[in-house]
Amino acid sequence: MPNARILIVDDHEDTLYALESALAPLGHLLGRATSGDEALKQLLRGNVGLLLLDVHLPGTGGLDVVRYMRRLEQTQLIPVVLLTGFVRDPQLGAAAYALGVADLVTTPVDPWALRTKIRHLYDAHQRHLALEREIRALRARLDERPGTPVPPALPHPHAHTSPSQPTGAHTGKLERDRT
Repeated sequence: MPNARILIVDDHEDTLYALESALAPLGHLLGRATSGDEALKQLLRGNVGLLLLDVHLPGTGGLDVVRYMRRLEQTQLIPVVLLTGFVRDPQLGAAAYALGVADLVTTPVDPWALRTKIRHLYDAHQRHLALEREIRALRARLDERPGTPVPPALPHPHAHTSPSQPTGAHTGKLERDRT
């Protein structure tokens, strides 16, 4: 998703402005939303590469947005950084990380530290998407070649071996263990 936006969600205009100012030097497109519902609508429209989301929003809160995102294939892998004005709350942290949130940041934020985190998460996600696209393209090229057998996938390392397989092929047992 080249040129994917970083979507910033907060219900305070001054916080949105400060976050946009902190992230502008990255050179990525920035989007904004002032509610969880508005954020979900923008996520569903697509082209979001990272979500910077306030936990405490009126109506649909930040954790609810993440819960919904994780249920949908098109949004489940988008990195999320949650913002909270409260000092680290162990319950909030546990709930956030259980949902796959990349980080939980307390406000006020250090602009340099935030930029560094966002750059790393955004770039890593874009590389992941690029690799997925490349794999799909290579598979499509293999499928286009008539008469070319596709090698079978390697078995899962924990898969049970069939009796016809030589001992030690996937079990990790040595030949001498057969006796």
